[in-house]
Amino acid sequence: MGVSNRHLHLSEADMVRLFGEGYQPERMKDLSQPGQYAAKETVTLMGPKGLIEGVRLLMPLRKQSQVEVAVTDCYKLGIPPVIRDSGDLAGAPGITLVGPQGQVTLEEGAIVAARHIHLSTVEAAQLGLKDKERIAVEVGGARGLRFDHVLIRVHGSFAAEMHVDTDEANAAVIKNGQTVKMLFEQRP
Repeated sequence: MGVSNRHLHLSEADMVRLFGEGYQPERMKDLSQPGQYAAKETVTLMGPKGLIEGVRLLMPLRKQSQVEVAVTDCYKLGIPPVIRDSGDLAGAPGITLVGPQGQVTLEEGAIVAARHIHLSTVEAAQLGLKDKERIAVEVGGARGLRFDHVLIRVHGSFAAEMHVDTDEANAAVIKNGQTVKMLFEQRP
């Protein structure tokens, strides 16, 4: 289990606008997915009702910039919470990003990422799961919960890990590295 705090992914053009031409982000920490890392750089999110400072940049760059926040963050920013699969930004609320060299307003791009499980192609085949399929997952403990509609994401380079946001993690007192039970027989 991995708890995903608010963060953003940038396109090359937006990286230049926020940090300047030729800027290279500094690697802070490798993430659980091979080739991905958290950079030391952060930006400020600006919504109609408020700001959130210190939002971490995740690398590598993407084709389109995307901000991933929790529902609680949406209320602070004054934007509607729109739960989406990563990359599904059509109709998602806009947000302004403020960096050290400038700012960028995304017309679409602020989402609450759908809870999901990363699996390698081999792991998915062993479990009988397919990309974009959805299952249920059970979290044990004193505040145990059942999570329905958990998206399966399959790629040859993925490492097995479920991702939830901070609101979901706090509700079930989930910690990074905790194990969960997949409920294959109860696919929603």
